[in-house]
Amino acid sequence: MSLSSDQNAAFQASAGISPSQTSVVMLGIVFAVLLLYGAWSLKTAYSGWAQQELSNAQFALVIVRFLAIFLGLGFLLPQIILRGNL
Repeated sequence: MSLSSDQNAAFQASAGISPSQTSVVMLGIVFAVLLLYGAWSLKTAYSGWAQQELSNAQFALVIVRFLAIFLGLGFLLPQIILRGNL
């Protein structure tokens, strides 16, 4: 469902930016949080692996899990948000 021209004008007047720019900002925030989570989880997993608290398989699983989340969201979110389907 897209905005009417009156709704779009009201949004731009009150927010100062267009709805599509807001979508890009939200997308950037989501990916920033995701990368922070990835850095934290990979650092924590590496620390556990280095102290031999995690096996190689568990460490690899953390890496694969983060990559799957990142690639999945990297593929799906831009299509959903930038097309205005959210």
